[in-house]
Amino acid sequence: MPDTPVRVLHVVSSLGLGGTEKAMQLLVAHLDRSRFEPTVYSPVDGERGVQLRAMRISTHVSDDLLTVLMKVRPDIVHIHRAGWPEPHALRSIRLANVPAVVETSVFGRPDPSPQAGVIDHTLFVSRFCLDRFAQTTGIDPDPARYSVLYNPVDTDFFASATPDERDFSIPSAGRISRADPGKWSCLALDFLPAVVRAIPDFRYHVIGSIPAAAAFVREHGLDRHVAFHEPVTTDREIATFMNSISLLAHANDAGESFGLVIAEAMACGLPVVTHPCSGLKDNAQLELVEHGVTGLVAATRQEYAKAVIFLLTNPDAARRMGQAGREKAATLYRAQTIAAKLETLYQELTIRKGIHR
Repeated sequence: MPDTPVRVLHVVSSLGLGGTEKAMQLLVAHLDRSRFEPTVYSPVDGERGVQLRAMRISTHVSDDLLTVLMKVRPDIVHIHRAGWPEPHALRSIRLANVPAVVETSVFGRPDPSPQAGVIDHTLFVSRFCLDRFAQTTGIDPDPARYSVLYNPVDTDFFASATPDERDFSIPSAGRISRADPGKWSCLALDFLPAVVRAIPDFRYHVIGSIPAAAAFVREHGLDRHVAFHEPVTTDREIATFMNSISLLAHANDAGESFGLVIAEAMACGLPVVTHPCSGLKDNAQLELVEHGVTGLVAATRQEYAKAVIFLLTNPDAARRMGQAGREKAATLYRAQTIAAKLETLYQELTIRKGIHR
């Protein structure tokens, strides 16, 4: 056990409201401060930066990572990135002679660049990402070098902020994403007409609308069935939104390398409807949503509409899947559990790299 906390600098491309930034924030917030001293670097500030500083976690917002590294002198750098080459950041880390480097590879992509040799351990946010990495690179993922660490979710908070006995007879579904066309699929809209015909008082609540969604609603005369909401910034706002719906309708043509909103809906006790992606696209949504267990998987708009109708007209099945999702999230994604696993990795690295504090 070190006499003083191990200094860990988390590096992320921005401090906005994206899932990568949120996962980083939750990891940092739940580290044991008696053992680890976390700080955060990003070239771009944002709402996560405000929240981190409110928790008395230091942030460094600058275009000059090397200068920050020389000032902080971290024992470990933990970089959160897509996975593909980012030579500037890794070059700065090498120049600063950082003793140990961990990366969270958000999309599990390989980085064959020479700069990637500075990385001591790669974390994948799902088993799917690790398996795809091995499949596409031919690399045998030695656990000492590669492992899975799911994104953390504040499951304790969501359990306390959502009802144990939810009314699943409320005919409403919800969707949360960034207002980015790349986060959408036609399935997110094409299921609506069939559901409205079957359930005339159905309501669809959407956070993160795009112009195409608003146009679809107008063109199909669905205005009274669809409500567009402003973005949310806190877990409390997310819980309030989840409490207004009976299921999460997930649809994203790019798929999910993890699926943070899905995991949060599960933590709130909601069943999830999602879809598979083809080829080597991200497909971890199927790792979270087990068909018939924590939700339903639908490949076409007809299947998707049937899945939504089934859950809204079979409240006992919806309740069973929602409870199974809540239990799965608490077992696998609980922030405290994930942070403890990360602490174990950090501790192993300090021993392996001879870091003494």
